[in-house]
Amino acid sequence: MNMTNQTMSDKEIVNDSIASQKQIESAYNTYINECTNSKLRADFSNILREEYDIQADLFQEMQKRGWYQVQQAQQNQIQQAKQKYMNMM
Repeated sequence: MNMTNQTMSDKEIVNDSIASQKQIESAYNTYINECTNSKLRADFSNILREEYDIQADLFQEMQKRGWYQVQQAQQNQIQQAKQKYMNMM
């Protein structure tokens, strides 16, 4: 079997890292929700916050390099979303 040597671009690596972070965060969310030991739950919560920070760093790096552009929400969109969630409460 002949396998070619393929490499990932920086953008692909960061995208893959973000996808991995989302999986990790999902798992920690489940652990926290199902944990009955308060100390362990606190430890999982601390780890999850660290994982969120890693994902935020990756996201900021993508924005900095122009690989992920975020469109700014207009004020009326913000107010609509705020009202929607206030109504849910």
